[in-house]
Amino acid sequence: MLGFVFPKNFDSPYKAESITDFWRRWHISLSTWLRDYLYIPLGGNQRGPRRTFVNLFVVMLLGGLWHGAAWHFVLWGGFHGLLLAWERMRGRRGLFEALPRPLRVAGTFLLVLLSWVLFRADSLDRSIAYFSNMVGMGPRFDGSGLLGGILYQPFYLLTLVSAATVTWLAPQTWDWTRRLGPIKVSICLALLWAALAMMTGQEYNPFIYFIF
Repeated sequence: MLGFVFPKNFDSPYKAESITDFWRRWHISLSTWLRDYLYIPLGGNQRGPRRTFVNLFVVMLLGGLWHGAAWHFVLWGGFHGLLLAWERMRGRRGLFEALPRPLRVAGTFLLVLLSWVLFRADSLDRSIAYFSNMVGMGPRFDGSGLLGGILYQPFYLLTLVSAATVTWLAPQTWDWTRRLGPIKVSICLALLWAALAMMTGQEYNPFIYFIF
């Protein structure tokens, strides 16, 4: 709105077909910084395959620590580092290259979602408990049987479908806003006011990086 032009920082990352593709699309400024100031100084891929795998793993570990000095961030970075090294070992082919593209995207999306549990949890113990509950091995809490009735309401299901539609079918936002006309400006203003209305109706949400 103020005339600044920012480079693209996210390129529809949930459309990625592999973890390597995901990190080309996700948080491009961070991944570029990690490449230029960590991966390349460590030797990049110029010192043989084994050193390349180690460099990828180390860079992602440090990328995890960049978000916070906690074991769940270390495991999050290590998880992505192992997957990146595995794909590089296989000749930059993704884990799901034998599958049709929709299934490759779905498989990558599932791996990324699992990693977000580590990233978002308050601690390693909380992430382990979350994973346990995901597979039905965690303890049942009072009122947990009511969650299905709360979550599976039409409003939440419609929100989920809308989010999926925007994520996988809508045009890329950064590209879509390169040329603005009256119709696009009207849509952007309507979405801005809707977002402001929703934010004012919620409880206080701190800036995301204050969490780390």
